[in-house]
Amino acid sequence: MVGKLNIAIIGCGPGGLAAALFLNRQGHAITIFDQFSEPLPVGSGLLIQPSGQLVLEQLGLLDRIRALASPVQQLHGISVEKNRRALDMQYAYSSDARPALGIHRASLFSVLLNEVKEAAIPVVANSKLTGMDETQVSIAPVFEGGLVQATFDCLIDASGARSPVAGGQVKRLDYGAFWATVDVPEKYEILPAALDQRYFRASQMAGIMPIGLNPATGNPGAALFWSEKPENADELIASGIDAFRQNYCDLWPAAEPFVSQLQSIEELNLAVYHHRTGLPSSSNRLFYIGDSWHCTSPQLGQGANMALIDAAALAKALEQSSSLSIARKKYRKARMRHIKLYQVLSIIFTPLYQSDSRIKPWIRDMVIHNFARWPIIRNFIAKTVSGRLFLSP
Repeated sequence: MVGKLNIAIIGCGPGGLAAALFLNRQGHAITIFDQFSEPLPVGSGLLIQPSGQLVLEQLGLLDRIRALASPVQQLHGISVEKNRRALDMQYAYSSDARPALGIHRASLFSVLLNEVKEAAIPVVANSKLTGMDETQVSIAPVFEGGLVQATFDCLIDASGARSPVAGGQVKRLDYGAFWATVDVPEKYEILPAALDQRYFRASQMAGIMPIGLNPATGNPGAALFWSEKPENADELIASGIDAFRQNYCDLWPAAEPFVSQLQSIEELNLAVYHHRTGLPSSSNRLFYIGDSWHCTSPQLGQGANMALIDAAALAKALEQSSSLSIARKKYRKARMRHIKLYQVLSIIFTPLYQSDSRIKPWIRDMVIHNFARWPIIRNFIAKTVSGRLFLSP
């Protein structure tokens, strides 16, 4: 093992919190820095894939997560123009048939943060990273205002796609999404235990996913989302909640019991997505986790899962290495093939589901509708989405 280190972690997302827990349990001294005045989750629902669940299981937190989540057995979508399947994937065809878990981000965040607090790991708020100072023997995060609070043996950047110290290229994707959280109605006609979606070509997409506990009400909840270009956000907001509900139900009439619960346009939150093709750090003292290293469209639901896997892989690399230089090489080797796979798949598949193209969604519908249920194809899709293909956590 590399020895007991003094480690700074930047960011209170799932990856940063998970890394703090793994490394604290190895005996390292951990300090977490977060840019907000109080650490908070961002967004509505997410899917914890079987790959992410394995990491939470290593941390001893999976049972607590399951109690707050809903099992999601399949991903399903219909292209409404021709009533064709545009998304058709079932977790029963993955290697262990474990379903995904739909969960509100606040629920996942609270379990991880409570465990961090129980471990007495300090979290320093109001610390927005702007840079770093590195010497041969230490590294220091530099925060807004030029503040340097302390020096560390290494720094883990889990601050997200907008990290000021990450390398590589970042591109904002053409489409983002409006998200909201509602209760699961008593009666509805969409698929249960599924991430269910409806598409008009690739320019309109509506989706609903069970997320277990709705933190706002204490009832079973669902996340709903609507694909939208960020430059059209102001127009959508100005049109008001009645117009939003009408547009949503025009695309997907069966969603009305969910969408009718929205009473104000302020209940919608816009998520803007980026694609980062980053490079592993050349520094032995700086490590990237999650979106600061690699980020893609959320089509595969992999953002938080990839960050969790990064956290486990980094902890394992440090545990098995006699120096930071060796740990960096082990970490890169453990993660690169998996990361490259999802980067490539995102580049290929995102335009099929979110773009202005007419040809690409037609190709999507023809291929998925006619071939996705072939055993060799369905098994490959299930392993890929579940995160079990080329996985080396």
